[in-house]
Amino acid sequence: MAERDAILAVMVCEVGVKSRNMKGLRWVKALGYILVLRLLSSMAPPMAALSVRSPPPFGHPQSQSLSGYTLCFSSAMAALFNRFSKTCATVTKHNFKISTYARHLSNVPENTVYGGPKPQNPDQRVTLTTLRAKHRKGEGITMVTAYDYPSAVHLDTAGIDIALVGDSASMVVHGHDTTLPITLDEMLMHCRSVARGAKRPLLVGDLAFGTYESSSQQAVDTAVRVLKEGGMDAIKLEGGAPSRISAAKHIVEAGIAVMGHVGLTPQAISVLGGFRPQGKNVLSAVKVVETALALQDAGCFSVVLECVPAPVAAAATSVLKIPTIGIGAGPFCSGQVLVYHDLLGMMQHPHHAKVTPKFCKQFANVGEVIAKALTEYKQEVENHSFPGIVHSPYKINEAEVDGFMKELQKMGFDKAAAAAAEVAENFEAGKKTTDSAN
Repeated sequence: MAERDAILAVMVCEVGVKSRNMKGLRWVKALGYILVLRLLSSMAPPMAALSVRSPPPFGHPQSQSLSGYTLCFSSAMAALFNRFSKTCATVTKHNFKISTYARHLSNVPENTVYGGPKPQNPDQRVTLTTLRAKHRKGEGITMVTAYDYPSAVHLDTAGIDIALVGDSASMVVHGHDTTLPITLDEMLMHCRSVARGAKRPLLVGDLAFGTYESSSQQAVDTAVRVLKEGGMDAIKLEGGAPSRISAAKHIVEAGIAVMGHVGLTPQAISVLGGFRPQGKNVLSAVKVVETALALQDAGCFSVVLECVPAPVAAAATSVLKIPTIGIGAGPFCSGQVLVYHDLLGMMQHPHHAKVTPKFCKQFANVGEVIAKALTEYKQEVENHSFPGIVHSPYKINEAEVDGFMKELQKMGFDKAAAAAAEVAENFEAGKKTTDSAN
């Protein structure tokens, strides 16, 4: 009887799980649970025999009865699961398909589980602890922007410390004149692409203009999305107004690492009157230092100093206990950041030339290489020299070619059959020539 109930319970529960999205069959799953309870009740003593008002004192006869019931119930459960496992094997022999639903604990090392949202590389993943150690030793911290999977892979391979998914994507990727137009959803797309490619660097995502200025709650909500949906490790926000300092503080209190940004803040060009350097007079220079200190007090782990004179950046770096990352701020910062496209000399279009900053050093001229390659491709396609034999790897043997030609002729495609025969002959001759040359 119990064996039959066990078999029936497994089969009915299975149908219920399989049909969990079909409203008409949900009762089947409930029936399976009823059968399980029936089976348990047949193997355990009646519950009425136990007192449920208060636990009996230790040593009381009823205490022994309760212990006996607990042991009996545990044995019943073990027997039930043992019968379920045997039932699965029995039913499988009769060509029924019984799925196994199991939950497994993570077998990933603890330092991987808590080391960041991405799998660990052989080299240790960069964390805030890594950056603090470099800062303490006086080692330069490297940061480069990345906007997609290929650029992220390049940063990862080069061993860059921080990959910044910057709102500069608005200009260098989307072709806008400023960083203002890019949306949060567009930024999240870039973040996810970078997160798939960069496994070692610390990943920092910019908060897009219009997504955090209204209130601290809005800032926290946006930051949470950048981490949960974008796969970032931290966020960066611009400015040093009291509302921005408050936003940074609330985001940190929400458990999210924040990088500050002072000096030239591109999102504020409407107020600044364009992309203008800051800190060029006493009041402005003092404001840069005070703002950086306020961001540090709010809990920021680092501050970007953009387009400020080198003495001002050096003063801020000296005062702060957290790393400064310079961009157009001289060599005395704790680290440096450049835009990916700028440092590679990747863009030759006049639009990009007008937004490339004067402080950027081009470490390569990738744009010229790209332009040259595209021009050669265009020429070879137009004169039919590409693709040649080497880049036409998929072959068909002679017997199949003959059969193919006959079928074409039967269909009335004599010209197509002749073309196929000619190409097969030429490719075979070319292949022999290539093989002999190698």
